[in-house]
Amino acid sequence: MSVAGTYEIVTKTPMGDQKSVLTIEASGDSFTGSNVGQMGSMDISDGKIDGNVLTWSSQLTVPMPMKLDCKATVDGDAIAGAVTAGMFGSFALSGTRIG
Repeated sequence: MSVAGTYEIVTKTPMGDQKSVLTIEASGDSFTGSNVGQMGSMDISDGKIDGNVLTWSSQLTVPMPMKLDCKATVDGDAIAGAVTAGMFGSFALSGTRIG
């Protein structure tokens, strides 16, 4: 099964649970897309696919500018992984494919 799709995800952050919609558009061993939530929209950059493991970066602008490094595993319609936010550490993310 392809990792491409739309996922409703929750990231556990110090500011509480952040709900968003992650869209993955796969092309070979790379992907593009976006993550849209309460804090706005972030484009995916450097998206890489290794089997069912995804790695990517996004640029957060609110509440402060920061690069986010993400890694997640897709298992059927489930996605789980972590978001690393520089000196703030890593936060768990999980979700379900909705499209």
